[in-house]
Amino acid sequence: MTTKDRSFTIPGSRTGFLLVHGLGGTPLELRMAAKGIASGGFTVHCCQLAGHCGTEEELLATTWQEWYASVETALAKLEAVCDTVIVGGLSIGAILALRLAAMQPERVHGVACFAPTLWYDGWTIPKNQFLLRWLWFLPPAKRYRFPEREPYGVKDERMRAFVLKSMSGGDSGVAGHPSTHALSLYQFWKLVDDIKPKLKAIKRPVFIAHPREDDLASLKNAFYLQKHLGGLVEMLVLDDSYHIVTIDRQWKTVVDRAVKFAQGIEQHRPRAEIAENKTSAIAAE
Repeated sequence: MTTKDRSFTIPGSRTGFLLVHGLGGTPLELRMAAKGIASGGFTVHCCQLAGHCGTEEELLATTWQEWYASVETALAKLEAVCDTVIVGGLSIGAILALRLAAMQPERVHGVACFAPTLWYDGWTIPKNQFLLRWLWFLPPAKRYRFPEREPYGVKDERMRAFVLKSMSGGDSGVAGHPSTHALSLYQFWKLVDDIKPKLKAIKRPVFIAHPREDDLASLKNAFYLQKHLGGLVEMLVLDDSYHIVTIDRQWKTVVDRAVKFAQGIEQHRPRAEIAENKTSAIAAE
C-alpha cells in the first residue's frame, strides 16, 4: 500500500510556522489552526510523520527517530522560503518540535506546544496504565492497544460528532488511527526519555497552550515543561477544551495567541541575524 501524503503548505511571508501532528494522527487535525495562523500572514507547513496516515503495520514499522527525521526534513523544506521558523506541535508533535529546537537551535527561533504530552495521564486514562511500561517484557503487554474513547479529545459535541464520523470511515489519513498500539507507545516512551535531558538546553522562547481538563494528558505535562525549559515560557491554560486544542472550543484563542507569539519573535529577531543566516545558506549551496 502506498501511503497518501497528507502534508500541506499555505504560502505567506518569510516567517514560517512548521506544524507537527500527534502520534497516530494526521496533518488534517491541524488544518483549522494552520489556516488561522496563515491568516496572520505567515507561511505554514504541516508535515506528515513517517509511518502515519497509512496502515497500522506501516506505523509500527517506524521508530521515533524516523518520526523526528520527518520533522527535520520538513524544516529544510520550509527554510527554502522562510528566514524565520517557529515550530509548533500537538500532543507528542509538541515533543518532536521541542527536540528540533534542541538539536537545531540556530534554525528554530521559537516553539509552540499545543497540549504537549510527556505522559498519558489525563482523566480518561486507566489508573493502572503506567504498569504497561514496567510489564513490557511480557508478550501480552506488547500486544496491548490503547483504544480511543469518549470524549476523543474533543469537548465540543458537534466537532466530536464530526471526528467520530471521520473515524468510522476507516481512513487513518483523515481521522488518524482508532487505537494506539503498545509498540507505538514504546517508541513514545523512548522519545520522552530522549527529550527530558535536553529541555534545559532549549533557550528559544516557548509558548504552551494546555487544557485544564485535558482528557489524555494532564496539566502536569505543561507545568513540567515550564519548570525545566531553559528559556522564556509563555503559558496559556484553557478552561473550555479537551486534548485536541487545535479543533476544540477554544481553538481560535489558541491560534490568536500563537500568532501573537510568532509576531513577537518576528519583531525582536535582529535583522543582522537574518542576513547572516541568508549568507550562510547561500554559502552552503
